[in-house]
Amino acid sequence: MAPEAAALEAPPLERPSPREVTLDDETRALIVPSAADLPASPPSAVEANFARYFIADFMNPGHDQYVYRHPNGLCVVGLAPAHVALKEEGGITAVDFNVGKSDRSEMKVTGKRKRNAQHLQENSALCKVCVNDKSFVVRCCVKGSLLEINDRLIKQPDLLNTAADREGYIAIFQPKPADWLKIKDKFLSHEDYRKLRGVY
Repeated sequence: MAPEAAALEAPPLERPSPREVTLDDETRALIVPSAADLPASPPSAVEANFARYFIADFMNPGHDQYVYRHPNGLCVVGLAPAHVALKEEGGITAVDFNVGKSDRSEMKVTGKRKRNAQHLQENSALCKVCVNDKSFVVRCCVKGSLLEINDRLIKQPDLLNTAADREGYIAIFQPKPADWLKIKDKFLSHEDYRKLRGVY
């Protein structure tokens, strides 16, 4: 009987102070945002993790390319949506990394210091994309160390037609910070590129 009496005599719960209620509302707003404030679809991995830059008519009319820069300084290079090769009938049928004196696909970078990385200029040829009987040279766009080429494109060139901005990227570069600052202003933002080319 005594425990029941003690339970009946327990003090009433204290009401939180107005400040605690306000803080709780602010926290709740951060954790559970209003549905009206959310975008129609979540950002893609590229949108969330990269600053997207574009260069139109790079060295030739219609040779549009993108450079996606990660916060760690690495740059992913590929064909922009309005690249002339992507507009050709039949789409891209082959990718050849053998350009001039070197075959980029045979490059093997090793170790923390990226031994064997090729140091290339922004106008250096990276590969050739082939459409029917035509071929288009893809350039590096950034001055830096070539760390990786997307060798999946050799066997699956169709990735450029279906997912050029994701699995169909062409290469990954590591420019020096000073070199990046010199060329960064030559690029268009994603918004400016969309307005220029009318692509979405």
